[in-house]
Amino acid sequence: MTRTEPTSPLPELARGRLLTVEEAAERLNTTVRFPRRLIEERRIAFVHIGRNVRIPEAALEAFIAAGFVEPITTTRRRRAA
Repeated sequence: MTRTEPTSPLPELARGRLLTVEEAAERLNTTVRFPRRLIEERRIAFVHIGRNVRIPEAALEAFIAAGFVEPITTTRRRRAA
């Protein structure tokens, strides 16, 4: 007989450390208004705890990763003289 792990009702992104809006703004190096706008527009996952709003650290990392753009590397061609 195999033992099963108890399932958590929380989604994977909601597990781990929960950041305040101020902490999220500091991590993003923005004003507090930006993470509040992300929450209002439902562009980032968040958790309501009573009247407080918290952003899971994993959700913030996923938001940052989704916006990451790799640089384009090209080789320079020499002009024919």
